[in-house]
Amino acid sequence: MTSVHNIAPVRELKKPPKSICILRLSAIGDVCHALPVVRSIQNLWPTTSITWIIGQTEYELLSDIDDIHFVVFDKKAGLKAFFQLKKSLKNKQFDLLLHMQTSLRSNIASLFIPATIKLGYDKNRAKELHYWVTNRKIPSTSKHQHQIDDLFGFAMALGAKKQIAWNIPIQQKALHKIKQQFKNKKPLLIISPCSSPSKRIHRSWNTANYARVADYAIESLGYDVVLSGGPTQHELRAGKEIETIMHNKPANLIGKTSLKELLALMSISALLITSDSGPSHIATALNLPVIALHAATNPYQTGPYLWLDWVINKYPEAVEIEYQKKPEQLAWGTRVHNENIMALITAEKVIHQLIKMHSQGIQEKQR
Repeated sequence: MTSVHNIAPVRELKKPPKSICILRLSAIGDVCHALPVVRSIQNLWPTTSITWIIGQTEYELLSDIDDIHFVVFDKKAGLKAFFQLKKSLKNKQFDLLLHMQTSLRSNIASLFIPATIKLGYDKNRAKELHYWVTNRKIPSTSKHQHQIDDLFGFAMALGAKKQIAWNIPIQQKALHKIKQQFKNKKPLLIISPCSSPSKRIHRSWNTANYARVADYAIESLGYDVVLSGGPTQHELRAGKEIETIMHNKPANLIGKTSLKELLALMSISALLITSDSGPSHIATALNLPVIALHAATNPYQTGPYLWLDWVINKYPEAVEIEYQKKPEQLAWGTRVHNENIMALITAEKVIHQLIKMHSQGIQEKQR
């Protein structure tokens, strides 16, 4: 007899469900990876109501999407967040829950979501009791694939076709504010120098290297450079260091923009250079070209999905140094923690990639 855990939910859903709940709380990059999956399901079942349980910061990014109902889960509220979730879902009954996160917090949260079918990961990918709080599993897949392809297992289990689309609205108020700050016609190059939070500081590149690349972009390629990032101390410090080292004056917006304003800024920019970070994936969602700098993490698993050919990838050398292995020999998501590992990436290599991307005219945004 076939185990209930191996029955694909598409076999039970004889018609489009009335309601689906998505559970993916964080982080920014992961939410960006999940959105195309949701869009593909919407294309399959356009009349199905979709509710997304999402984190507070991530909600700020997606809140202008009007065809998805969001329920905010405030992680900072501790235990109260679970009771608030239960209250928010009172009198709700979903036909299907897509449980897209394996953290203990999300697994506990799933217990407060009333759904007939709770679809999650197979035993090989399940963590922190995830396997036991779901009653259907998406099929096991290659451990080497990108996280977006991994998440698409949920859509394909329902019979949806893979379609890469985000359709995140740009807030007009934020766009107007950004355009007021950048009125000349030079193309904008955004540099987002840090991976946050601070525990990921080893993923961030040297500020002197960023300064050198920024000066080259201004002096030789005719860009205006914008520094972007959050309000944490290490991000603010990095921005100040880059400003001090540079021969030219960048626009330093680190700690000065909301996520809405970052979206607006990206919508009028020509290019982003960053490490493995949330902005890398936000830019991808807006089809903004990205030169991503990877040494601590595998770009083919977590890099900018549409721009993987342009990644500066030193991950293979990094894992050889730390683990004496090749990337394909490691578990999915294995990171390199050496605090100096990003030094494998040289300013010359990034400038070369910048020249190459610029000369091919991959994208020119009109302001």
